[in-house]
Amino acid sequence: MKIIDTGFEGLFELEPTVYGDSRGYFFESYRRNTFVDLGIKQDFIQDNESFSVKGTLRGLHYQRNPHAQAKLVRVTKGKVLDVALDIRKDSPTFGQHHTVLLDADKHNMFLIPAGFAHGFLALEDSIFSYKCSNYYNKEAEGGILWNDPKLDIQWNVESPIVSEKDQDLPNFAAYKAAPVF
Repeated sequence: MKIIDTGFEGLFELEPTVYGDSRGYFFESYRRNTFVDLGIKQDFIQDNESFSVKGTLRGLHYQRNPHAQAKLVRVTKGKVLDVALDIRKDSPTFGQHHTVLLDADKHNMFLIPAGFAHGFLALEDSIFSYKCSNYYNKEAEGGILWNDPKLDIQWNVESPIVSEKDQDLPNFAAYKAAPVF
């Protein structure tokens, strides 16, 4: 497993070792002791999967403490532009984001620690799979408007498919006025 530093504390892109031949391929998407050897000691307790048609944008979402979640995300079909926004008020990268192209053919993953808002854009019909370090709690959910111009996230899409809930999320200035991390 190769770990790629993003310049954000705790935020990493991961590239597994893939063994392939004429029959197909094999790789370990998660093995706890490998992650521990890489310095990642996060435990995961819930797995989720979603399907999104091309052009669907989901996010930017987070869970408030004590239900905050770290996530290990990847796509098993398709490609997505994945975005993590640092919302930890004491972080040197507070208010900055990092993007990763997750590609099912590449098998890469994105480790997102608690304290980040997360979203993605399906560049193709995609199956998105992720592990969470805490159980989902509806009362703890929060979010930030995906297209807030102050964030300058380059989604590179004119008219994404966005849920009503995600269209009505507060902007980053509102989050900064009362941060939860």
